[in-house]
Amino acid sequence: MKQLLLSTILLFTSLIVNAQLKAYQIFDKEGKEVTFEEMSKALEQYDVVFFGELHNNPIAHWLQFELSKSLATAKNNEIIFGAEMFERDNQLVLNEYLEGYIKEATLIKDGKAWDNYKTDYAPLVDFAKEINAPFVATNVPRRYASIVSKKGLEELEKLEKSTKKQYIAPLPIEVPYDLPSYKEMEDMMAGHGMKGKAKNFVAAQAIKDATMGNSIVKALKDNKGKSMLHFNGNFHSKNHEGTVWYVKHYNKKVTCGVISFVDQSDLSKVEDMNKGDNEFTIVCNLNMTKTF
Repeated sequence: MKQLLLSTILLFTSLIVNAQLKAYQIFDKEGKEVTFEEMSKALEQYDVVFFGELHNNPIAHWLQFELSKSLATAKNNEIIFGAEMFERDNQLVLNEYLEGYIKEATLIKDGKAWDNYKTDYAPLVDFAKEINAPFVATNVPRRYASIVSKKGLEELEKLEKSTKKQYIAPLPIEVPYDLPSYKEMEDMMAGHGMKGKAKNFVAAQAIKDATMGNSIVKALKDNKGKSMLHFNGNFHSKNHEGTVWYVKHYNKKVTCGVISFVDQSDLSKVEDMNKGDNEFTIVCNLNMTKTF
């Protein structure tokens, strides 16, 4: 009787555990389930770690914060942070906040912070401030990407030399149109009736990736011995394309580890459409609430 009761309790407990909701699961390159701690430990070896996020996913932002703390501890705070969410012409304002000269409200206004800054990115910036770590505004000012999307890359050559040097990756910029992600973008834009301008849209994406890649390589050079954790949309770094491609283009010796963050209804495996050349894939529950 006792054995039957014990078996019943164990079965009931198992059913409860299996019925619990799961927010996310991490997989390595081979598709094996790994823990957050295992992922973080493995990422310590890279010069740059790219966290390719879904901008409105709270689990992505929470894991970015936890990874920031974990890597900083492992590196004795010898770490740099960087983000797509800040553009190069906002670096001064960002630095003034990190150094305590201005308040958050000024950073948000003058630094053109994204609308979801307070909930999603402020914890990352404030952590960098807390440990006195650099936080690099890596992205190209959006006005230059807009120029490229409308008139093409060659239009940038008309800008002042000081502007080009300070805010944009070195010109002329090589665009690898044959990268699968770029081809995907070109086909998508062409399919929306913009066939004549499709390559311009790809070039506009490339100038963002190139400038972020150039910013990352420069930051590593200026902070010798430190590694970097970079936050960007998943499209910018998945499969070692986009920004990662440009990092290697500017410095082949830089080692890059990539996290691809995706959402699926099934957390038991990485679906075929989300598989790729990433060190880790974080699969989040498709029903997860969004931050905007």
